[in-house]
Amino acid sequence: QVQLVESGGGLVQGGGSLRLSCAASGSIFSIGVMGWYRQAPGKQRELVAAITRGRSTNYADSVKGRFTISRDNAKNTVYLQMNSLKPEDTAVYYCNADINSDSAVGVYWGQGTQVTVSS
Repeated sequence: QVQLVESGGGLVQGGGSLRLSCAASGSIFSIGVMGWYRQAPGKQRELVAAITRGRSTNYADSVKGRFTISRDNAKNTVYLQMNSLKPEDTAVYYCNADINSDSAVGVYWGQGTQVTVSS
């Protein structure tokens, strides 16, 4: 019953910005680490950014200084602010979270949202 729903993807020109959101819903006791991954066609899924419940963060080298991950624990939501976007950022972006629910503790994934950056 736990699910992650992403929003905010779309088409943007190089140098532009997008803000992705991912809200967890269901019978949730607590959420640990939340993160964003991306997968481009023909490439492996890669970690973009992660954030702990205490708001410690880490980023892939390719997005440092451009992307910012944040979370609202009261809303069970994680965000990814993407600035100075490049065509190389084009991918399907997936959020994930370590969730303690009424039935299990484990990693949950969103359905993905497409981000396309034109040049």
